[in-house]
Amino acid sequence: MWAPKPDHPLCRLFAGLTEQTFLETLGLADPPLTDYLSMLLSRFINFDAIFRLRNSQGKRLEEVVEMLFEAEALPPQGRTRREIYRHIGDFTLFWTGVYPEALNRLRSLLSKDHFVDYCEQGKRSYYIASTFEEEPYQEEAPVLRRLSEEFELCAYGLNQVRREWEKQQAFKPAEIKPDLLT
Repeated sequence: MWAPKPDHPLCRLFAGLTEQTFLETLGLADPPLTDYLSMLLSRFINFDAIFRLRNSQGKRLEEVVEMLFEAEALPPQGRTRREIYRHIGDFTLFWTGVYPEALNRLRSLLSKDHFVDYCEQGKRSYYIASTFEEEPYQEEAPVLRRLSEEFELCAYGLNQVRREWEKQQAFKPAEIKPDLLT
């Protein structure tokens, strides 16, 4: 799975857009929160990162219900359970905030997720992940708790970040000369 380095151009772009948008649009200056959200955007550029969870048979988990079954089957304490719940929070926040138009497809009548409330499940999952406060999770636990408490606000903020990057794409120069990139 592709994991961008913090100095990767996409990471810098998302960091700048997220920080600026959350500050100017929401009046929210919270560096740990905006750093987490910008890294979420950077990780989820890769489709395999969005659907990285697999069940015990190796099948890719594409629905929140499946992810929850896997998490609940694990012992109450442990890194894997925490990571699944954190991923469920990230997954639901990403779709709710960045691509809300995809929710109708993700929660179609034919989907196990049809009755899943992505906001409520995201809040719950971030909360559960935030309860793992021992090393090495203690630094991230307050951010996950904040994501649980402010899920809708963060989803709205991510939607505004998307609008900003779409605006930037609309103003791209027609031709970029290679010598300008170095």
